[in-house]
Amino acid sequence: MAQRTRPMKLGLVLPSVTRPGRSPIRWHEVGTMARIAEDIGFDSLWVVDHFLYRMQGSEDTQGCWECWSWLSALAACTHRVELGTAVLGLGFRNPALLAKMADTVEEISGGRLILGVGAGYHELEYRAFGYPFDHRYSRFAEAIEIVHGLLRNGRIDFRGQYHEARDCELKPRGPRKGGPPILFGTRGPKMLTLAARYADSWNAWWDDTRNSVTALPALNALVDTACREAGRDPATMERTVGVLVADPSADPWWNRMPTVDGQVKLTPLSGTPEQIATGLLGYASERITHVQIALDPMRPDTVEALAPVLEYVDRMIRR
Repeated sequence: MAQRTRPMKLGLVLPSVTRPGRSPIRWHEVGTMARIAEDIGFDSLWVVDHFLYRMQGSEDTQGCWECWSWLSALAACTHRVELGTAVLGLGFRNPALLAKMADTVEEISGGRLILGVGAGYHELEYRAFGYPFDHRYSRFAEAIEIVHGLLRNGRIDFRGQYHEARDCELKPRGPRKGGPPILFGTRGPKMLTLAARYADSWNAWWDDTRNSVTALPALNALVDTACREAGRDPATMERTVGVLVADPSADPWWNRMPTVDGQVKLTPLSGTPEQIATGLLGYASERITHVQIALDPMRPDTVEALAPVLEYVDRMIRR
């Protein structure tokens, strides 16, 4: 299948989290969904990075498969789509080893990785698996310096308060000399300063935007400011966003989510294929060039049901 040239790429977030009371997600299902998504025309596939998860207001803990193992398998069983992490918690892995892992998946995939990173936020899984939760910004700042240095330059000699990589080299290298593009998932001012220094693209998730394009001007302004303060042209920072899309068979759990005073109610994108396509393309007005669709529920049939949406997107773009 030829590579598509949409002005706004469309990605699909694959499942790795099993909700309480449901059967565990199995790899054969995910592999099937990945191949369907590639066949019907998605540009990218994404995995989230959690070990355990508990939604706000819930007492039930959700189980998760380890995302990098998922990603490595996806690199081997797909051929065209880009593969991204949305986003990887840098506190979970040694940064020099992570750079080595990223370059290796680059090799397996033929240069299709997008390395999405963040500082992590869910204390439950940090404590459960024995990772420190303190000084997350400072730990992240050191880790991304190591990861970026190794992927872009192939070597680094670094000693910090939390991490070190002494006279470290990446050998051999993957197919892209400078490694994969780096994506930051963040909106905090200190993290945006680091994004302006190290990131190729920036991502907002649907819970950052309440799944509405109207939230993006304010978020884009924060990214623009961080870039200008770093002496960088804001136009060089790609903008991406995760969007929640509901299949008609979905259980409307979003209606049970607590909200704080003044917070917009979360509403997934839904409706006819044409309505969903129109909603997705609406993000292009706010400089979004890549959308990650979080589909609920995720099954082979619900993924395949998105084929008309992609067809409408391509038809609207050609108008």
